[in-house]
Amino acid sequence: MGKSKWTVMPKSIGHQSKKAWRDPKAGTASKPSRKNNWNKGQPSSSSTSAAKSAPNNNQPKQRAHQQKQHQEPTIPFSPDDAILLIGEGDLSFAASLVSHHHCSNVTATVLEKNLAELEEKYPHVSGNIIKVLSGSKSNKILFNVDARKMAPLASKKTKDSPEQTGLMDRIIFNFPHVGGKSTDVNRQVRYNQEMLVDFFKRAVPSLAPGGTIVVTLFEGEPYTLWNIRDLARHSGLQVDTSFRFQAAAYPGYHHARTLGVVRNRAGETGGGWKGEERAARSYVFVRKDETPKPVVTGATGANEAPLGKKRKIGGGEEEEEEEEGVKRRRKGDADSDESSSEEEG
Repeated sequence: MGKSKWTVMPKSIGHQSKKAWRDPKAGTASKPSRKNNWNKGQPSSSSTSAAKSAPNNNQPKQRAHQQKQHQEPTIPFSPDDAILLIGEGDLSFAASLVSHHHCSNVTATVLEKNLAELEEKYPHVSGNIIKVLSGSKSNKILFNVDARKMAPLASKKTKDSPEQTGLMDRIIFNFPHVGGKSTDVNRQVRYNQEMLVDFFKRAVPSLAPGGTIVVTLFEGEPYTLWNIRDLARHSGLQVDTSFRFQAAAYPGYHHARTLGVVRNRAGETGGGWKGEERAARSYVFVRKDETPKPVVTGATGANEAPLGKKRKIGGGEEEEEEEEGVKRRRKGDADSDESSSEEEG
């Protein structure tokens, strides 16, 4: 495959062709059967009174669920970090990082070849473009960036420094998906695994020392079948932590589908499935044997928080509780077995 170019506002950057990779075997998981044990007859008075007097064993679970919903979200970056966003779609996530989280060094990339193609798929994108580019002179938008083929964003080789060093503190890829819907789960799993392995190989050279790669996936099948932890190991990465992705932490963000805005038969938009309302998890990867750069809440570097800890948006004391107990180098941690239908990301 020959070389192609990124299109940037206003620069363009060439990138290299991808390398072949041997497909991992995709497994399938059987769904647990649920038996309905409803009592078809009318309940007796004795059983009714017993039910009233019996304690509600679900109350602790309900309280725990409510507490999780109100927990402070985990933010995996600092405002001053050099952040590379992959597959940004309508750029609403990038716009939120700039306008709400005050990030000042954001490079947002999209797969679309140019602005015209991007606007055709996402008619509302112009407002997000303005937010990204007006936030800081360091912010930029790159077109025609394929996660599987992207060139490294690294320092130039010199006589004093013959090796290139990555420039990005955080590389974020939210809801990667090859696109389309298929009833063949094994094929979808395999295609998405191939895409992620190529992405990891291309992303690592862009990582600065201590930099992290953050990938967000929906919870449940088929996404748990992708085995993202194992895929990252092929590129010399390991999981540092993982946490629940909370879309509400990014005001203005809307999940953008790969194929663009979905319209009904009348040509109207805005209804139907909303990805930002679905349970999702972010995985933070770091090079093996490397300590990840800590997250800070301000430009002064105060209030440092390791990625395994929560920090409040906009400052404040860090939470001591670790999110979901997923620690660096922990083995055997199982993903959620919650099943769900395949939705194109």
